[in-house]
Amino acid sequence: MKLISPSFRNGKAMPSKYTCDGANVSPSLVWADLPGRTRSLTLIVHDPDAPGGDWVHWVIFNMKPGMSGLGEGMPPEPVLDQGIRQGMNDFNQIGYSGPCPPQGRHRYVFRLFALDSELPLLSGATRKQILAAMSGHILEESELCALYERVLVRR
Repeated sequence: MKLISPSFRNGKAMPSKYTCDGANVSPSLVWADLPGRTRSLTLIVHDPDAPGGDWVHWVIFNMKPGMSGLGEGMPPEPVLDQGIRQGMNDFNQIGYSGPCPPQGRHRYVFRLFALDSELPLLSGATRKQILAAMSGHILEESELCALYERVLVRR
């Protein structure tokens, strides 16, 4: 299974457009080569370098296997077309909240999971709830990483 983004290259800097220093819109993502038994897809975006521990920026689940990706700027709605659901991020918001590190360079990991079922969860579910519901249903996963470092001007 492959996961790429036309918005940034794996292991390279994320443009500020997709961060709190820019428009804070979600980047576009493209995937391919899903396992044949895939019934749904889940995406979790997190920052493992956050000062207080791993920080969740986006959870979106029950995406259909016929989809080939997500367009830029997904709306922060609980339910999207085709019954796609968005969960609660660690900013206590539904949908995408971009990188906004307090200091230093952070990694932003996009993890796509192919599942053998849809998740029986409502919109607003947390990463912990989603991971628990996915247990035993993951067929394959793929990962993409972006880097971002804020340049803070001292006065």
